[in-house]
Order: sequence, then C-alpha cells, then structure tokens
Amino acid sequence: MAGRAAEPPADVTLRRWAREQARLKASVVAEDTEEWQKDSGLTGLERVGGVDLSYIKGDDTRACASLVVLSYPALEVTVLYEDCRMVAVSAPYVPGFLAFREVPFLVEAVQRLQQEEPKLKPQVLLVDGNGLLHPRGFGVACHLGVLTDLPCVGVAKNLLQVDGLVRDELHREQVHSLQREGDTFPLRGASGGVLGMVLRSYNNSSKPLYISVGHRVCLETAVRLVKSCCRYRIPEPIRQADIRSREYIRKQLCSPLEVISSGPER
Repeated sequence: MAGRAAEPPADVTLRRWAREQARLKASVVAEDTEEWQKDSGLTGLERVGGVDLSYIKGDDTRACASLVVLSYPALEVTVLYEDCRMVAVSAPYVPGFLAFREVPFLVEAVQRLQQEEPKLKPQVLLVDGNGLLHPRGFGVACHLGVLTDLPCVGVAKNLLQVDGLVRDELHREQVHSLQREGDTFPLRGASGGVLGMVLRSYNNSSKPLYISVGHRVCLETAVRLVKSCCRYRIPEPIRQADIRSREYIRKQLCSPLEVISSGPER
C-alpha cells in the first residue's frame, strides 16, 4: 500500500498555531491541585487514564485514537473503560505542534467518556508526549490538560532537545548513572529552569523516560505517579492505550499491517 502524508502547513498556519499555544499556555497550572496529589502514597487516587494514537506504517492520515482508564493502584489489565476509534488525520506532523495533529481526537474521547460513563472519569491522564518540556513550553500534555481541565503528565520515550538540552556524552553518562528503578535526574535547560525529570522506570530496561508537567500537577508528584504506574518501562495506562489501539487497527483492517505510534516528538 502506498504511503500517504498530509500536506505541510503554510507559514500563516504555523504562526496561528504558535499564537494559540501562547494563549492556552497562560492557563497551565504547574502545581498540585488535588487532595490525592498531596499524599505521599497518592491516597484517594482511584482512576488513571492513558491516551495514545497509533498509525498504519506508511500512512499518516489514518490512525486509532485510544483512551483507557485503569483502576489505581491495582492497574488491572481489564480496564474500567476503553475507547478506540479510527480517525482521519488531516494536520501534518510538525515538530513542536504535535497537539494540533492529535489532541482534538483525544479531547473528543474524553468528552465521550464524560457523557457515557461520568463515574469513570479519570482523575489524571498520562500522555504519550511532552508537557512543559517543549520549545514554547506547551507540549501535547499541556494542551490536552488545559482543554479537558484534567491533571495531565507528559511521558516521553526520547529526549526532546530544547533549551540547550542535547543527547551528548554528558547526557549519556547521566542516563548510565541511573542504576535502579526509581532513580532520577533533573533536566535543567540553558535558561536555568528544570524542564522535566529523567526516570529509570524499570530495572530490566536501561532506557529512561522523560517526565514533564502537563497541567494541574507538580513535577515531583508527576514522577511519583509515573513510577507507581510502571510494571514495565512504559506506565501501564499508556502501555494499555498503545496495545489496544494497535489491536483495534489490525482488527478493523483485518490485516497484519505494521502499526506504529506517533512521531519523534514523543
């Protein structure tokens, strides 16, 4: 099957997107707002959501948007709620503007959940992407958090190189220093601020996660939450959203086509 790609946006669209990010960024709350966040054991947290988009390899115009809600702290594989839908993606992938490609579908999924099963509304969302760790300090986890008014945490698999952060020898040495699961070190940009935290989430994987604040949560709580949700390298809510979106695509297409998650900004 021939691959398909959305047309790159005009400069006027990128400027509009940047203005929209700046406008919404003013609403980001980078501190704890919920009672369960203030307890060291996260007492009171009962429902954690995870979101993801998966694409057919070679075709970036069709995807499956997935939202799952797991019980906490059990994180049972039998999810409390699951919503997987095929979506037509019209916006192209542009570094720094991933939210305009994906967030509308995730917001719709959250809205459906609120309408159909309001009692299962997640108390926090783990997002496969970045939050404040972003060229303009407003990544996909911030965007989704502000639009849904839910606490959100950005969980990325790779370092987004912004504000002087680079995957150089020093960074590799710092990653190597993470010897046990739960070990961390801060991502301090050239401007002096801490943009996120690097976490070794699983003893059997030396590849870390890059945690950043999305909305209505502080970085310390975000790291504590992600760590508590990891049975493997990827926190269970995101892992289940990814697994189920891939399975949904294969079932819908009745095909073993290779399925991939979103682009490098994640």
